[in-house]
Amino acid sequence: MQTNTPPPYSSLVAVGDSFTEGMSDLLPDGSYRGWADLLAARMAARTPGFRYANLAVRGKLIQQIVDEQVDVAAAMGADVITLVGGLNDTLRPKCDMGRVRGLLTEAVERLSPACKQLVLMRSPGRRGPVLERFRPRMEELFSTVDELAARHGALVVDLYGAPSLADPRMWDVDRLHLTAEGHRRVAEAVWQTLGHAAEDAEWHVPLPPALPPGWMTRRVADARFARQHLLPWIGRRLTGRSSGDGLPPKRPELLPYEGPA
Repeated sequence: MQTNTPPPYSSLVAVGDSFTEGMSDLLPDGSYRGWADLLAARMAARTPGFRYANLAVRGKLIQQIVDEQVDVAAAMGADVITLVGGLNDTLRPKCDMGRVRGLLTEAVERLSPACKQLVLMRSPGRRGPVLERFRPRMEELFSTVDELAARHGALVVDLYGAPSLADPRMWDVDRLHLTAEGHRRVAEAVWQTLGHAAEDAEWHVPLPPALPPGWMTRRVADARFARQHLLPWIGRRLTGRSSGDGLPPKRPELLPYEGPA
């Protein structure tokens, strides 16, 4: 965490996939808020005329992020750019990690000179058996993030090492996206990493213990998860489709930001 007074950043561009789009922090109108909107609201409250763009789209792989978002973000000339990508690639059955590393490197090399501060992340990972088979890939991705940050002067927000965000209670029923409380904690983590005084110094602290759900409750939840989320996800993988196909970024232009609803 930074200890000096941060510079007065006047603009933010967020680049990435569903994590940065804000799923599953659902608003009453059916749109998603998420950590990037929450961060922008904090920054806007302290900087008149603050501008914000969010180019992230759910389901995007690192190649799509590079092709569709990186040059757009670089051209905006924002003070701060956040880049989170590559995790969707690691969850695919067939994943060329060398290619993922190369594309992430390309993205960082193009974004770093285009802003005052580039922010990268070690994405959060929930506990549970499903993700264990992908964990070595995830950790290889995060090692690359660390190396690129050191080389290009980027900040790294370590969400992967935060015990609170590993707790299943911080994750939505789809087991892939954070709840509203999870997104709030991510916004706090980025806020502090940018050098701002903590509003929640214990965002990373483990949640108080809770009684585990009973056997029947777990089985019902597992069945609902498989029917509503896992099987559709597998279907998209088999047919080469993505949940973000045809969807535009939610904030494609760098415009003044009033804050989330």
